[in-house]
Amino acid sequence: MRRRTFDALVSAAGLLLTAVLIIAGVLLTWGHSYANNQVTSQLSAQKIVFPTTSNPEFKILPAANRAQMGKYAGQLMTNGAQAEVYANYFIARHLYLIGGGKTYSQLSEESLTHPTNAALAAQVQTVFRGTTLRSMLLEAYGFWTFGQIALIAAIASYAAAGLMLILSLLGLAHLLRTSPEREVLPKVAKTAPAVID
Repeated sequence: MRRRTFDALVSAAGLLLTAVLIIAGVLLTWGHSYANNQVTSQLSAQKIVFPTTSNPEFKILPAANRAQMGKYAGQLMTNGAQAEVYANYFIARHLYLIGGGKTYSQLSEESLTHPTNAALAAQVQTVFRGTTLRSMLLEAYGFWTFGQIALIAAIASYAAAGLMLILSLLGLAHLLRTSPEREVLPKVAKTAPAVID
């Protein structure tokens, strides 16, 4: 095969791959933007504000929980990272305290065996609502995380497209400098084996 033909084929394939990577990068950027905007608009609409460090509900948290919550103290919740912290370090701790360490299903089962216990029924309702809110916030966190992964993939796609474009242009430059007669693998003359009598 002629070297110029090989260079042309490889460069064309590189340019095609560059186009594919750019399209992938655009789609991944759009995915990131969509996920980020949806999470931000939905969380902002709920107007959930992190308690300040002077808030009594903040002060009853264990030190590790206060350290996580303190990063966002007094802020409006607008992104998935905040939703995850609020769900796991604030709501989860309060659910533990309200339910005495029991889950909603455990409290619900206990309430069914004591149907006249109004305090237990109220505890079940509170834990149910808190568990529901916590799961919704963790869903927002998961969706937001997919958006962050899409952003990283988009950046990698753009970088790979840039590299492929450079390599393709170098291949085209090489094509222009190569003589038309040059072969990719020069033919090696075959010698006939010597006949031994």
